[in-house]
Amino acid sequence: QVQLVESGGGLVQPGGSLKLSCAASGSIFSRIAMGWYRQAPGNQRELVATIILGGSTNYADSVKGRFTISRDNAKNTVYLQMNNLNPEDTAVYYCGAGVSVAKFIYWGQGTQVTVSS
Repeated sequence: QVQLVESGGGLVQPGGSLKLSCAASGSIFSRIAMGWYRQAPGNQRELVATIILGGSTNYADSVKGRFTISRDNAKNTVYLQMNNLNPEDTAVYYCGAGVSVAKFIYWGQGTQVTVSS
């Protein structure tokens, strides 16, 4: 099966940047679609961005223009470049994978992103 491990989270000041990584293992056909979700305390998990094998991407309106999702299939890694961060971006960020963006069935443990001065 698929295993996902996130890294790159941490504390950053408003306006700063951070790059998250998701190292994946398992069949590429089980992770045709991958992406990032985030969850703040007391909130529901929300979609941040998705990417499929062909490279097509989708972003939540709240992050469009600031975040960039990419994947390096040779390294089995998905990235999330986050720029112009604001406190509302504070959350645990989870990497997900599945055969379609409509249903992620594999999840990483999450990495904390805190945006604060």
